[in-house]
Amino acid sequence: MELHNLQPAVGSNKKKRRIGRGPGSGKGGTSTRGHKGAKSRSGYKQKVGFEGGQMPLQRRLPKYGFKNINRVEYKAINIATIDELATRLGVEKIGVADLIQAGFVRRKQLVKVLGNGTLSRKLDVEANAFSKKAEEIITAAGGQIVKV
Repeated sequence: MELHNLQPAVGSNKKKRRIGRGPGSGKGGTSTRGHKGAKSRSGYKQKVGFEGGQMPLQRRLPKYGFKNINRVEYKAINIATIDELATRLGVEKIGVADLIQAGFVRRKQLVKVLGNGTLSRKLDVEANAFSKKAEEIITAAGGQIVKV
């Protein structure tokens, strides 16, 4: 292979269609736009979703779903995570501020403690909400629940 005999792969280069360049090209006259009408003119633009007068999809399908405006969204933290954090920090009380400091929760997020895991010692836990299992685990270990 030399520089003088390099060629593109067969079929990779296609000739550009020269529309509106006389009858000899086969694409002259109406320039593949048909005869008259808005679609043949320059500047034509169809409305988004328009289906030629047929009832468009967004009007054929009914609305569905429901968004509860009163929904309260919590960031879930497991007992195992809290126990691990408490042993790392060496504290008897874990609050939302500690979880924010550790990077588990953002500043404006609400925290819900879930009951996955076990507590290795007595621990007072402060959060916005608790699952029933989490409450049982904390009280069984001798700790207290503080709802903020």
